[in-house]
Amino acid sequence: MTWPVMTLSIILCVFSVILTLFVLLHKSKGGGLSDLFGGGVSTSMGGTSVAERNLDRLTVIMGLLWLACIIGLLFVYRYA
Repeated sequence: MTWPVMTLSIILCVFSVILTLFVLLHKSKGGGLSDLFGGGVSTSMGGTSVAERNLDRLTVIMGLLWLACIIGLLFVYRYA
């Protein structure tokens, strides 16, 4: 393995763990699998908080970085 492949692979693993944690930090909206296990009992407030909106933004940014890392690995494997 060359150093760009190894570096991008490590970065991809780190981004994957962080993205998973960000997704798991979100509040459940109901109607999904969380209702199956008793998550539908909670009441929802009218709006979303600032923390939830910032978490949404961070999740989208992390998802885009994760996707860019995968595309970078594609180019490194194809042209190296």
